[in-house]
Amino acid sequence: MNISETKIEWSEKYRPTSLSEIVGNGKPVSDLCAWAKEWRNRAPDRKAAILYGKPGIGKTTAAHALAHDLGWEAIELNASDQRTATAIKKVAGMASETATIGGGIRLIILDEADNIYGNADRGGARELVRIIQHTTQPILLTANDLYGVSQGIKNLCVPIAFRSLQSRSIAQLLRKICQNEGIACDAEALLRLAENAHGDSRSAINDLQAVAQGKSKLHQDDVVVSSRDSRDTIFDVLKKIFKKKDIKDALNATYDIDETPDSLISWVDENLPAQYRGGDMVSGFDALSRADIFLGRVQRRQNYRMWRYAGAMMTSGVVVSKSREYAGARFMPPSQWRRLGQTRAARQMRDAISGKIGLRCQVSQRYARLNLLPFVKGLVSDRDYAVRLAAWAGLDVGEIAYLTGSKKGALKVKTIYQEAQTMFEAGIAEEIEIFGGFGQQGQQGLQNAAADLKPEKPKRAPVALAEELEKKQEKGTEKEPKEALKKAQTSLFDF
Repeated sequence: MNISETKIEWSEKYRPTSLSEIVGNGKPVSDLCAWAKEWRNRAPDRKAAILYGKPGIGKTTAAHALAHDLGWEAIELNASDQRTATAIKKVAGMASETATIGGGIRLIILDEADNIYGNADRGGARELVRIIQHTTQPILLTANDLYGVSQGIKNLCVPIAFRSLQSRSIAQLLRKICQNEGIACDAEALLRLAENAHGDSRSAINDLQAVAQGKSKLHQDDVVVSSRDSRDTIFDVLKKIFKKKDIKDALNATYDIDETPDSLISWVDENLPAQYRGGDMVSGFDALSRADIFLGRVQRRQNYRMWRYAGAMMTSGVVVSKSREYAGARFMPPSQWRRLGQTRAARQMRDAISGKIGLRCQVSQRYARLNLLPFVKGLVSDRDYAVRLAAWAGLDVGEIAYLTGSKKGALKVKTIYQEAQTMFEAGIAEEIEIFGGFGQQGQQGLQNAAADLKPEKPKRAPVALAEELEKKQEKGTEKEPKEALKKAQTSLFDF
């Protein structure tokens, strides 16, 4: 054996080149073939598929093996490549729109689709959605965690789950490699290597090469590699809580995931109604409510030792609440997170406007959001005030649309923005400053202007009028709120 051969990694040397050589995962391989066959006549409804599962279980290998078996050209964009919108469009975009020179099919493979995020991949997910929608060639994505993939991408893909291999299947694979390398091996040694890998065949092969390199015989005592980290995902933990009976295992599993107790309780709360029924669900929520009490005490007292009690109740407490087995149901992320994701843009817009108002009035963004923004929304119901407000605060089109409750492309919004720009550029400082400064009290802002009011003053500051209006409405003494609002609006520019 020459030196160059000893440097070849066995995981690459023995990588399957055909789907028939892949060990285990017969069902996902069959599903993958079924999806690929739909491309024989025309593009299917879902032009992309996503292979997901833990690292090292053969997802990327299956993709290349599929291309080999069908005679397709494979073009891969892997995790080490830049995945900005420009990079994806340059590599995958062009490939997805043209066949090979001979008119054959080209398979585009994108590794780790769940890691397209952050500044380095800005716009990458959006560009990938566009490419999948318009592709004329099949696209295969791989992901370690399906939950981490953009929802827009998932909606366009056929999901195919790859499972971790059983230890005995990995041991058989290692035995074949030893036979090819001329190495005699103990069954116990191979089984130990397989168990240490926790379903990761690639890691098992790498470990085998590390301990067997240069040997003609492998004994159990030669296996000195440490057990690999088998860190659970949140879905593994939920399965141990709702589907298993070992309370200690369920609790210990929470120590290996990157989730705080506050996050974990949201997951359990969301899935409990779908997993349990009747009295078991009631008992489960009782345990969950006790966990919530401990979390509340942690927040109030900053005593993080109580996390252990909260963790025990939301895991072991929910486990013992189950009196029988229930049919499987899909685990779902907390709906609160989905709602926050859906309203993220609106909340960011609200905070941006509050920040501009707070800056002009010399108050915090929080104070402006809670106390001034509702009043400002009332003011913009009058078009003239809306123009002055936009000029005073420097609002853009989107912010004007948010305040007026209109669409961004509405003529009303565009007109207000254009007139506000004209007012600002023309330097009508006195009209704009009226909004921000209230005359001599401009440096004090809305908050101080309201605080400095005297009962005998005939003119009232807008914030004071708004607060007075709210109090009257609560007491039922204000019969004409529209007249009061008009009074506040008039005072705004006369103060």
